[in-house]
Amino acid sequence: MAGTLIVQPGVEIPEAELSWRFSRSSGPGGQGVNTADSRVELSWDLATSDALPDALKARALNRLAGRLVDGVLTVAASEHRAQLRNRMAAQTRLAALIREAIAPPPKARRATRPTKGSVERRISAKKRRSNIKQNRRPDHD
Repeated sequence: MAGTLIVQPGVEIPEAELSWRFSRSSGPGGQGVNTADSRVELSWDLATSDALPDALKARALNRLAGRLVDGVLTVAASEHRAQLRNRMAAQTRLAALIREAIAPPPKARRATRPTKGSVERRISAKKRRSNIKQNRRPDHD
């Protein structure tokens, strides 16, 4: 649990930059649900962090703009009864979010012309369909 949060090889978030909050969780838990603080909120101040290089940080800020509150990214986990498992789930979720946010943009698609065969198949299918509909009409001679 202690130590850095490894997002991907070469990208790590120091434990000192992560802040944890614990509260009571709703849902199953029996008699201990009202006494155990099993819900976990993991926050990371992306705007002031030095864990990411400037280019990756700018990309992450841009992509996560809708999730950030004053530059802080927060992830909550309350699906497990044990606080430790919720801590692990929150770390996994935060790492996945950051990994997705700093991923390079996909290669731009280069538009290509349809092949001659596909154009011919499309036109013949349209003609077939047209003939089917034409044969449904009554003769007006």
